[in-house]
Amino acid sequence: MPTLRRHPLAFALAAALVALPAVAAETAETANDPAVLDRVEVEGQNLTPLAPLSMEGAKKRLAERAGATTLVDAEALRQGRVSTLSDALGFAAGVFVQPRFGSEESRIAIRGSGVQRTFHGRGLVVLQDGIPINLADGGFDMQSIDALSARYIEVWRGPNALEYGAASLGGAINYVSPTGYDIDGTRLRAEAGSFGYGRWQAQWGGHSGAHDAVVSLGGFAQDGYRANARQENHRLGANWGYRLSDTLDARVYLTHVDTRSALPGSLTRAQFLANPRQAAAGSVLLDQRRDFELTRASLRVAYRPQAGRELLVSAFASDQVLDHPIFQVLQQDSLDRGLDVRVREEGEINGRRNVFVAGFGHVRGDTRDDRWVNRGRANPADHRGARTDQSDQFATSTTMFFENQHWLGQRWVAVVGAQGLSAQRRFEDRVPVPFNASFDRRYDAFSPKLGLRFEAAEGVQWFANLSRSAEPPSFGELAGGPNVTLVDLQRADSGEVGLRYSREGLDLDAVAYRANVENELLALTDGNGNPLGTRNADRTIHQGLEFSARWAFAPEWQAGVNALVNDFRFDGDAAFGDNELAGLPREWLRAELAWAPSDAIRIAPNLEWVPNDYFIDHANTFTAPGYAIWGLKVSGRLSEGLSWFVDGRNLGDRAYVATTGVVADTRAPFNPANPAAVRPPRDGAYYLPGDGRSVYVGLEWRL
Repeated sequence: MPTLRRHPLAFALAAALVALPAVAAETAETANDPAVLDRVEVEGQNLTPLAPLSMEGAKKRLAERAGATTLVDAEALRQGRVSTLSDALGFAAGVFVQPRFGSEESRIAIRGSGVQRTFHGRGLVVLQDGIPINLADGGFDMQSIDALSARYIEVWRGPNALEYGAASLGGAINYVSPTGYDIDGTRLRAEAGSFGYGRWQAQWGGHSGAHDAVVSLGGFAQDGYRANARQENHRLGANWGYRLSDTLDARVYLTHVDTRSALPGSLTRAQFLANPRQAAAGSVLLDQRRDFELTRASLRVAYRPQAGRELLVSAFASDQVLDHPIFQVLQQDSLDRGLDVRVREEGEINGRRNVFVAGFGHVRGDTRDDRWVNRGRANPADHRGARTDQSDQFATSTTMFFENQHWLGQRWVAVVGAQGLSAQRRFEDRVPVPFNASFDRRYDAFSPKLGLRFEAAEGVQWFANLSRSAEPPSFGELAGGPNVTLVDLQRADSGEVGLRYSREGLDLDAVAYRANVENELLALTDGNGNPLGTRNADRTIHQGLEFSARWAFAPEWQAGVNALVNDFRFDGDAAFGDNELAGLPREWLRAELAWAPSDAIRIAPNLEWVPNDYFIDHANTFTAPGYAIWGLKVSGRLSEGLSWFVDGRNLGDRAYVATTGVVADTRAPFNPANPAAVRPPRDGAYYLPGDGRSVYVGLEWRL
């Protein structure tokens, strides 16, 4: 049976989950029922946008979910370097994120979603201002979004983000951009640091009458900790809003991203121990890279005819060109476009508050996929050798969803919802030699949800839910390896129970969850980090504890912690029995202690800890080592509008494995002629080292 007894952090988190009910119950006993006041309506002119919500409005709406949610204040991120997903989401409850090749290249997972994919994310719905960033087939690139250009970030954990029509195992992440009402003036920011790192950003915002606008320009470059790890990125982001009337407004969003990334590749254990800064020989020889250019435009119209009634209509189009020399030269030109319609109505039924949301979404993507032999540095002007394949890939995804929250009393809220999904993946092989790999597959699913929320006292909330998730494969699973692998839809039945606590300087989020997964998509690589294709597991279990807390225990002091205990394993698999799923540590913790005697200075030492080794193969024969790294962040304000920071990372200069490949079995091949022969594990290119000691400095001016 799966157990958490081997996890040193599990006891602390489990104890917290056991003890907190007593705290909440005591609080509930001493708290009076909230007073019911007469409704007061105030009429007046309001030119602020109808959408998106203010941060306070978003926080309130997230707190009304019968499921795990987190809101990240992007303003707080500006106290240090913000170049990686770990920088932006490292203290977001339930989110596990690891750098891959330094800076912006990262792997992200929530509850094990997409953990088997070590490239081009999946298992999450990623949005910007409520509009999907994911390609039509479900894959996404987190480099598409600049966290520094966000006002706040919403995180919906688990398959309960029906507010956005999302029903994936991991949930949804929504980056919300500032408007001209949030930024009134100019912001300039410059960063520099180790390994040739440099970053700049310029933002301007303002409003006049019914118009408002924000423009953000940014650039980034670094040589990288490892050889062959040069990265460059340039971004343009802008939005313009127009308040047509008191009940109607429109907003246009524009994004352009140009990113260039050399890939240093994975190392063997022996190579990692000898020199973690080296690049894999094959990556250098083949000049492996991942470069893409993205242009995206979207329109969002918000209509609010009266208080409590809202209609949002969004449309978008996105063009992306990918140039990706790896073991082959992969070039893709993708055009995605979509439409999203969402309604929300808040009122009363039989004298009880009721909130109803429903929506429809459709997205289509067309991709031309070309592949050639990679000649690498033998012909630096053009890596492309003989053509190996050409295909046209068509993906559609249509969703319909609803969710209804009904207040059973002043304290109890019941939730019911569902999503219907219909997706198509069509692959037309333009080089049908030696065989035609064309296919056309459809995936349909129905995902219901039931939830319950209990307001124990002001600032003390319990919740529980049962939900289903369904995730069709992307073309990364179907055609991302050397051959087409026709895998089935991944499904999961999930349950969670959790506590949100916000009182007297303590903000706490604690959740226990379990998901029974069918047909989990397992994307495997070989010993050199090259994709081998994807298969469906029979049954797997994803369960664990999520714990996050921030405590202002004194006027000048604050402590924060984000911890996970993961128990992901096969369930009676024919090949792997009840082994652990590879690729994620069983335990992970990030903590920070901050002292801020004034606005002039804030000193915050921090720690990231993986206490145990974890498996990198499903046969559970080879491991990546645990680690502990510490840093120090110092920031402050020099004057009104001028702030600074110094951000030290891995100050102990610990050589550690930041992330790994995921393989089926590292042991020597099975020999049918000698089935009893011992098959020892083999050292392969599984390891991606994290950065060594580094220091970054930054200045920000607000004019």
